[in-house]
Amino acid sequence: MKNNISIWKPPDWQKNLVLIAKNTYVWLGQLSKKYNKDINHLDEIPDEELQRLQSLGITGLWLIGIWKRSPASRRIKELYGRTHLIASAYSILDYEVSEKLGGEKALTKLQTQAMDFGIRLACDMVPNHTGIDSDWVMEHPDWYISSDQKPVDSWQYHSPDLSRDPRAEIRIEDGYYSQIGAAETFQVRYKETEKVLFLYHGNDGTSMPWNDSAQLNYLIEDVRNAMKDTIVNVAKKYKIIRMDAAMTLIRKHFKRLWFPEKGEDRYIPTREANTMTQGEFDSLMPKEFWFEVMEELRKTAPDTLIMAEAFWLMEKYFIQELGMHRVYNSAFMNQLRDENNTELFYYFREILQSDPTTLEKFINYLTTPDEDTALIQFGKSEKYFGVCGLMAALPGLPMFGHGQINGYSEKYGMDFSNAFMSEEADTDFIEKHKKLITPLLKKRRDFSSVKNLRMFSFFSDGENANHNVFVFTNRTDESRSIIIFNNQNMPVHGFFRDSIHQVLDASSGERGKVNILDALSIPFEKSTITLKDVRTGLEIRLRLDDIQNGIHIDLEPYEFRVFNVNF
Repeated sequence: MKNNISIWKPPDWQKNLVLIAKNTYVWLGQLSKKYNKDINHLDEIPDEELQRLQSLGITGLWLIGIWKRSPASRRIKELYGRTHLIASAYSILDYEVSEKLGGEKALTKLQTQAMDFGIRLACDMVPNHTGIDSDWVMEHPDWYISSDQKPVDSWQYHSPDLSRDPRAEIRIEDGYYSQIGAAETFQVRYKETEKVLFLYHGNDGTSMPWNDSAQLNYLIEDVRNAMKDTIVNVAKKYKIIRMDAAMTLIRKHFKRLWFPEKGEDRYIPTREANTMTQGEFDSLMPKEFWFEVMEELRKTAPDTLIMAEAFWLMEKYFIQELGMHRVYNSAFMNQLRDENNTELFYYFREILQSDPTTLEKFINYLTTPDEDTALIQFGKSEKYFGVCGLMAALPGLPMFGHGQINGYSEKYGMDFSNAFMSEEADTDFIEKHKKLITPLLKKRRDFSSVKNLRMFSFFSDGENANHNVFVFTNRTDESRSIIIFNNQNMPVHGFFRDSIHQVLDASSGERGKVNILDALSIPFEKSTITLKDVRTGLEIRLRLDDIQNGIHIDLEPYEFRVFNVNF
């Protein structure tokens, strides 16, 4: 399996992709305000806006929430008094572009329009669950995790009917509206047969159940095949797909969440009726769903990039065992934000000592739709630009959040139709972004490969490595780069000379250390090199004799430097 995965070569556009997320309805509202006209459909997005994204170095546009949404999701919010919200983007009725956004024709037109600016469109899929009023709930109730008895006797289902289909009544648990219960299940009464089922809401086990969703049962082969077919159909139309909560469908976690081991004394309450031995589970779900999906997509949609939202320390498993193209790298955001620099240093080192190509398959980010905004987490000063610069200059897919480059602070919910804060774009922040980050994004080919990536220890106190400073070199046939970031709120002086012990040649497995001159492949007959700051254009000339013992540098708090090396 690993051999088949390792020989897969992504197209050039995938390897150098720079992605930005947009909450679609919120974005259209912001564009309407900006251009002083109604922009409701996807094909009404002005060329000027796509050109602006291109000018920032963006090559991929993730449109969040384009599908038809569950009317029941919207009704639940109304009944709870949240009349200002719409249905959740992740309570999906069908994988067709909403008519409110102009439907499939508008999306197709936008795809062509965006490609004129070198931008490919990305969409979401939510394989873990459907909306509670989806057609599958009506036509295939056996495809869901359910019970024909109330899991808890005290749960009541007298709330208003949420069904859009005359064949059934749908009610979520009353405790949700009164906030005395978690609403783990909803009741469906099929009128023709008078059969009553209690279907579970989607849940990742770490928070309240998603009360407008219905949890699919992946132990059923027909469910796996139906969702696989749905993914294939979407993948034939869209070149980038993000899989929401992908880790919840991994076999060990799906069992943990829904089918605990018999005799196990720790499991989620209400799951005791579903206990199952590992052998019984394996017979029903013998393979990882995602491995089957990726196998099928290699045949039917080989040029579509598949990205997984995966946490719970599952990142490497998704890459190395399942063949996922790109996977969220939460360590990048969390460790740099919290300045857990030693932990992040060893995290990078372990990857470079085992399988450096893993770094190419990470999605690095400063925020996601589920996180606080980049402004809240990193601010607008040097730390933000240092971390953002590192994201732009390392292998992996750089992903920007909605409003991040504008300096917005509002976190947009998946059920927002508009921004609720009236924020103006921070023009000074945007200009600084253009000056410091855009030049790196437009040189992604210099940074996206790990073939010649080398990581260095930085020394600021004798023989003690200072892990607050990250140093990398990289090179291609056309360029040589040095990347340096001081992730601490204090200045530092020091030097770097030799790389860490790491994989030097993936094909042969050769490991070792190299000095700075070998890492940059400087010809021995040269006497000087010039370091040109990519972001400022300033040049530093160094004699090779002077750097045999390392390159010395002074760094301000959170200072980030990227040098092109010329000779």
